[in-house]
Amino acid sequence: MKIKTKLRLGFGFLFVVILFFGGISLYYMNEISLRSKVILKDNYETLNYTSKMRSILDENTLPLSEQAMAQFDKELWLEGKNVTEAGEGKAVNKLKAAYKQVVNPSSSVNEKHKAVSQVRWQLKLIDDLNMNAIVRKNAAAQSAIEKSAMYVIFAASICFLILFSFIVNFPGFVANPLREFSEAIHEISRKNYKQKLDFKGSDEFSELADSFNIMTAELNKWENSNLAKIQSEKLRIETIIEQMQDAIIGVNEKQEILFFNKVAGQLLNLDQQQVIGVNAMELRKRNDLLNRILQESVDDKPMKIYADHKESYFQLDRREISVPNYEDNTDNATVQTDKAAGQVYVLKNITKFKELDEAKTNFIATVSHELKTPISSIKMSLKLLDDDRVGKMNIEQKELVQHIKEDCGRLLKITSELLDLAQVETGNLQLNFVKTDPKKIAIYAMDAVRFQAEQKAIELELISRNNLPKISVDIEKTAWVLVNFLSNALRYSAEKSKIVVQVIENNNVVEFSVRDFGKGIEEQYLKRLFDKYFQVPTDGSSKSGSGLGLAISKDFIEAENGNIWVESSIGEGSKFYFSLPVAD
Repeated sequence: MKIKTKLRLGFGFLFVVILFFGGISLYYMNEISLRSKVILKDNYETLNYTSKMRSILDENTLPLSEQAMAQFDKELWLEGKNVTEAGEGKAVNKLKAAYKQVVNPSSSVNEKHKAVSQVRWQLKLIDDLNMNAIVRKNAAAQSAIEKSAMYVIFAASICFLILFSFIVNFPGFVANPLREFSEAIHEISRKNYKQKLDFKGSDEFSELADSFNIMTAELNKWENSNLAKIQSEKLRIETIIEQMQDAIIGVNEKQEILFFNKVAGQLLNLDQQQVIGVNAMELRKRNDLLNRILQESVDDKPMKIYADHKESYFQLDRREISVPNYEDNTDNATVQTDKAAGQVYVLKNITKFKELDEAKTNFIATVSHELKTPISSIKMSLKLLDDDRVGKMNIEQKELVQHIKEDCGRLLKITSELLDLAQVETGNLQLNFVKTDPKKIAIYAMDAVRFQAEQKAIELELISRNNLPKISVDIEKTAWVLVNFLSNALRYSAEKSKIVVQVIENNNVVEFSVRDFGKGIEEQYLKRLFDKYFQVPTDGSSKSGSGLGLAISKDFIEAENGNIWVESSIGEGSKFYFSLPVAD
């Protein structure tokens, strides 16, 4: 008999015993409940009705008022609907007849008093009938309860004995062979490959014992071969991979999973033993996280995954596996080449670094926010110092105040940029999307820097048509980016030069660009222009700004589902672009 059949029969027997005991318990509990309801319901209600009718007679004088008669009629009607005992119906009819005599206007006072006595007598009779019924039913219920309790206790005792016997004896069918298997496996762990198992029967344990004996025979052969050394090295490598703290997945050239350590199994919620050798392309269809890891294009952004009971961040590193391949060329010389053998995916947990980065961002935001108030106060004080009503300053003092003003302005700009950057990094950037004409944004930005342009005699030129499609953007943030482009262009443009602002439609996006004709930017710096705190080195002069403007511009544009880039050549100037999708 198969183990599965034995287990089914054993647990089926337990199920039948439980059903039997449960059925008996439910049956007798239902009996007790029904008898209790019989005692408490009908007879109690009758006693309640008669009590109320008696109270009406006690509290009112003859003749009865209309209100008293209405109350009495109601209780009498309810009692007539609740006749449950033998003789109670006859008493109710007599009660009704006597009550009619009481409320009959033509009856004399003496007749009414006699009728009231008759009513009280019938009420007492009804009370006695119901009280006797309660006593009788209570005695019957108590007898039934005692009988039910006896049956339930008896059934419970039988079931306990059966289950106790089952618990003591049945586990031996499985535990004893497993114990022998455990002892045999323990011997195998000591490299005793001559261990044998002998089980009689036709169940799975017998089949497993035969397989175990075959395995020990093969292990004995393997122990004496060179393959043992290779397998030992393989085991050591697998142990190293298993003990690593990073999630590691290895895939061969056939896209089959070669190795899959414990951390990866926990992260992807997959069983290590079940995925080894499985085609990764098929497995990724049933696991979204694995699909993200194996996809062709992996960006540099950390992957946010729920792990360790919290949102964690992982950096994905994908590397190609190659093995030496020896081929003979036309000169019969052996040439070694590298042959692709698969890929290794490593997920490194960078949650702690991410948390430190967020702490840094929050610190910068707090410090920047706290600095804005005293800087604004300094600017106000400088404005008052510049007022002749406070007192006149000499030329040197005015120059010092002007330098302080400029430094305060730079500090205020830096703190504002740091606050904007902190909003982006912490995910608190609030965008107010509005459909607008892109040309209006360009005009607004140009007006904001026109005074600076006039001071250097720089011409601002706008190239745009009037009927451009509208875009859905945050007008303030988009204009800020364009103003930043224009401010940079003005800073690096010579006097009496020109800056061209162009707004065009291109493939269902609106493209903004700002071109200057200054010195230009070397190609080696172009890729880092939009990095935080990066500034293009100048010819020995001090750097201006904070290096945050373009980084914040990039975050603003990407938050609006746009793209940002730059083109520049030495001696020809620079052209900064950003594009935004056309509104639906």
